[in-house]
Amino acid sequence: MAQTNVNIRMDAELKKQFEAFCSDIGMSMTTAFCVFAKKAVRERRIPFEITADSDPFYSPANIARLKKSIEQLETTGGTIHEVNMDDKSMI
Repeated sequence: MAQTNVNIRMDAELKKQFEAFCSDIGMSMTTAFCVFAKKAVRERRIPFEITADSDPFYSPANIARLKKSIEQLETTGGTIHEVNMDDKSMI
């Protein structure tokens, strides 16, 4: 199969993060984009949901809180806390 080059412009920080992600899962950015393109062509749609809503679980504040909690757990052996799921500051 003949190969061709595709140029994509993106934010430098996003590229850095995407390269790290691809490395973590054991593939190159080229492979990731090819997987996306093949799936989009096969299914004739964007192969994932695109929404304006973001999952608060993945917010920078919550990720920082989770990392701090993991570090504390690894250092001290952990403490059990009650969590009030109605408290939005916990998210």
